[in-house]
Amino acid sequence: MGINKPAILYQFAGAAHAPRIPLVGRSAVLPQRYPRTHTRFPMPIFRNASFQITVAHLRDLPPESVAEVAFAGRSNAGKSSAINTLADHTRLAFVSKTPGRTQHLNYFRLAEGKFFVDLPGYGFAKAPEAVRSEWDGLVGPYLAGRSPLKGVVLIMDSRHPLTELDIALIEWFAPTDKPIHILLTKADKLTRQQQADILREVREGVASLGEQCSVQLFSSLKKTGIEQAEQVLSRWLDLQPAEAVEKPPTKRVLAPGEKRNPELAARLAARKAAKAAKVGQSAARQPDKKKAPGKGGTGG
Repeated sequence: MGINKPAILYQFAGAAHAPRIPLVGRSAVLPQRYPRTHTRFPMPIFRNASFQITVAHLRDLPPESVAEVAFAGRSNAGKSSAINTLADHTRLAFVSKTPGRTQHLNYFRLAEGKFFVDLPGYGFAKAPEAVRSEWDGLVGPYLAGRSPLKGVVLIMDSRHPLTELDIALIEWFAPTDKPIHILLTKADKLTRQQQADILREVREGVASLGEQCSVQLFSSLKKTGIEQAEQVLSRWLDLQPAEAVEKPPTKRVLAPGEKRNPELAARLAARKAAKAAKVGQSAARQPDKKKAPGKGGTGG
């Protein structure tokens, strides 16, 4: 891109990989014994998220907050969609087609004293210079000095990761020693090989930050990467995963040899046996008939 990227972020080749975060299965493991009567469906951890307040000045930050996770990223990288997907909401965070429309801090309450914070998108070409100054005056001090802030989720379009502004934000936030979790969004638009290559490249690019920075693929459209992100953010916020909800199957699984309706099964079996006996009796009464010779035959 022709910019002076810092060495710690531009050493793609030969750098050690950042630690991988294990994926967690979407469904709990069912017991292997027969029959299986229930399936457990985990509920989204952040499904109770609700809009709390929009903050335009640092003095208006909610004093009751004890833990916050901020979402930052370039405009149109999929930040609002990622928040909506994690919260299992359709329009919790407003998805704007106009870059830079979100220009304040939007707080979403998850639990008592715990919040998601949607930061203004950066790099918006259509926003006026005055708005960019507001971004610098509001977001910069927030990231540098907000004590309840536990970490930043940095949203990057997986097709265009580690832009100049992404790197600037990482440089800005890294001295706080608070964690950064990178979501490489819109991963569904890449092939599996491209996904693997981009994931490796970005991990190598931030490897010198060590465990402070983790990276994963994410797709709001395909609902992939949700469990991995939930694992990271619930740990930051000290939120326990929601208990799985047991749902009975639509049809009970039968034991070996068991009939769903024994009386109906008995009637059907008796009817089948009677029909077979009748066919046998009819065949016994009919005399044997010699087969007529075919055309051109001698007739015996």
